[in-house]
Amino acid sequence: MSNNILVLRSPAKLNLFLHLVGRRADGYHLLQSVFQLIDWCDTISLKAIPENEVRRINPIPEVPPEQDLVVRAAKLLKEFCSFPGGVEIDLQKEIPMGAGLGGGSSDAATTLIGLNTLWKLQLDRATLAKLGLQLGADVPFFIYGQNAFVEGVGEKIQGLELENRDFLVIFPQQSIATASIFQDPHLTRNHAQITIDGFLASPWSELSNDCQTVAVQICPEVKQALDWISQAVAGSEPRMSGSGSSVFAVLDPKTDTAKLDNLLQTLPKGWVGRIVRGLNKNPAYNLVSSD
Repeated sequence: MSNNILVLRSPAKLNLFLHLVGRRADGYHLLQSVFQLIDWCDTISLKAIPENEVRRINPIPEVPPEQDLVVRAAKLLKEFCSFPGGVEIDLQKEIPMGAGLGGGSSDAATTLIGLNTLWKLQLDRATLAKLGLQLGADVPFFIYGQNAFVEGVGEKIQGLELENRDFLVIFPQQSIATASIFQDPHLTRNHAQITIDGFLASPWSELSNDCQTVAVQICPEVKQALDWISQAVAGSEPRMSGSGSSVFAVLDPKTDTAKLDNLLQTLPKGWVGRIVRGLNKNPAYNLVSSD
């Protein structure tokens, strides 16, 4: 970091499971999940400028500024703190958009964390998380910055120590509208609740993603990707992450990753796949105070 430039990595996440345990009166679904950070990252460059504006360098063509989460995050923080200066933001995307890996939420969180440092605002983690919630339900998790057991509508976050593991992640290049899954009448919404201890003690096969059954009906590519992993990695029991359409499997430490890398070259055209490592913390974790 120079005095006026900060470059940060912004990680994706996996839902190791996703259980829907009820529904509030306002229609929002109550969930239980474990969010696992992974080293599939976007890169965000923030440059402080004296002008009173937020500039987006190299914007994503199909994303207008009013929908761009990094622009919205910067403007939200600037307004909240009545900050007189501005910023130039350059976002290099690596995490696929619309993949259910939380890339947009992570980028928003990293922008808030980074500008809090660059602009010397000294807001604590709780304040940034409260701001982040205005941008999306998953943004507070990335600001919290550690793997977590998540409940409620995503606002109840309890830190969780997870063993270091590798994952195979595949995005079949098809996005699924989250609303189309959560509005589906066949969606399971009454999964029995578990505790953190219950999660830690549960065999992988006892956990699931309640959105997956509906998703494979809406998007056949999800099933194709699940089948691809099942054939490529014996006994892997792959599942979908979040509301999709990315799917993943936990890799055994003995997995021949070089052979798997070669297999990934045979993915159907347009699909994206990679082997990733779980992270314990957001790379930007130490930039913000918890007090």
